[in-house]
Amino acid sequence: MASGGLEGVVVAETRLSQLDGAAGRLVIRGRSIEELTGRIGYEEMCALLWHEDLAAAEALRHRLGGARRRAYARLGDLGQALATPSGMDALRAAMAHLSGAAAEDPVEITAAVGVFAAAWVRRARGFEPLPPDPARGHAEDVLRMIHARVVEPARVAALDAYLVTAAEHGMNASTFTARVVASTGSDRASAVVAAIGALKGPLHGGAPGPVLDMLDAIGAPEHAEAWLLEELAAGRRVMGLGHRVYRVRDPRAAVFERAVERLRKEGVHSERLELAQAVERIAVDVLRKRHPGRNLDANVEFYTAVLLDAVGLPRALFTPIFAVARVAGWLAHVAEQRESGRLIRPTCRYVGPLPPTREVA
Repeated sequence: MASGGLEGVVVAETRLSQLDGAAGRLVIRGRSIEELTGRIGYEEMCALLWHEDLAAAEALRHRLGGARRRAYARLGDLGQALATPSGMDALRAAMAHLSGAAAEDPVEITAAVGVFAAAWVRRARGFEPLPPDPARGHAEDVLRMIHARVVEPARVAALDAYLVTAAEHGMNASTFTARVVASTGSDRASAVVAAIGALKGPLHGGAPGPVLDMLDAIGAPEHAEAWLLEELAAGRRVMGLGHRVYRVRDPRAAVFERAVERLRKEGVHSERLELAQAVERIAVDVLRKRHPGRNLDANVEFYTAVLLDAVGLPRALFTPIFAVARVAGWLAHVAEQRESGRLIRPTCRYVGPLPPTREVA
């Protein structure tokens, strides 16, 4: 019988990615994530996921540039959607405005997520959104729209590495949500809006910001053990450690850790990297003594926080930027689900009270 969390239940066959939890391996279209990150850009990842063809990336780059410009033109139609203090609420509301052909085109949807996320943070800071530059790559233009300036190549490369690594990750909660919506015959934008709602949850995509809060609270490596023991004694969760699938260290955590190291070599200072590495070592030791036999290694969110902070993004934008990356995977899964043409309609086991049994005369 299936558990409440559906572990071990196969709900679809996919050609997109494979997660090997025991080995700590992530494979995208037959390539390891280590092989892809730092070697391809986000446009190439979209081409790989959507078309299984890296050669389609140049055309996608051009189309994404034009689609970002069209998404920017839609900002005036969004009303108060971007006025909310929550970036994920703003992104969900803004994406719900897509209709017609734009609600069915993966390029238009992907561009809109990036433009709307950048526009929200600009308005949250009291500034007007910056128009896109269609000639730039997606990662570079998103950073430029956020910072209102051309950003150093090292930071652009780091964000591109993040977008590539976070683009696809099997049947996670938001991807499953997108596939359920797609299975009903609804449009692609609706599937993405639903996935954004799932990603907002702190048990899925909402943890990177709190990882920085934890590092700020600890302050220095020598304070880590006492702080962690106090949090655990109070029954609070240590963010950024442990994963539902991986039984060893999340391979994406290692990818992001190396990306921050590359930033430092390029002259971009990250004061939190050494602290994060020390806190990880201490936390893993503390948690393994407390919970022997459980997987409590660093997950993707632990070093996501450090990487995105080094790129210069505010922590309130971390989960929206996750959506900027993951929309490529959502749309790839929507396409796969449409190929099957089958409604996802699981069942549940009723455990509530029953009406009295009537006696038969």
